[in-house]
Amino acid sequence: MKLLKANGFKKISQTGSHAKFVKDDKTVIVPMHARELPKGIEHSMRKQAGL
Repeated sequence: MKLLKANGFKKISQTGSHAKFVKDDKTVIVPMHARELPKGIEHSMRKQAGL
């Protein structure tokens, strides 16, 4: 979440343990189940965000 916020993404909603971040036309859903995300999920989120 810190990386998304640092790159201009804004948290627009949260349903249960999933937060939705948006910037321009890109949307990224962040699961908030544990402290650290597995590398595969983190990599997928970076691709979705274009980072």
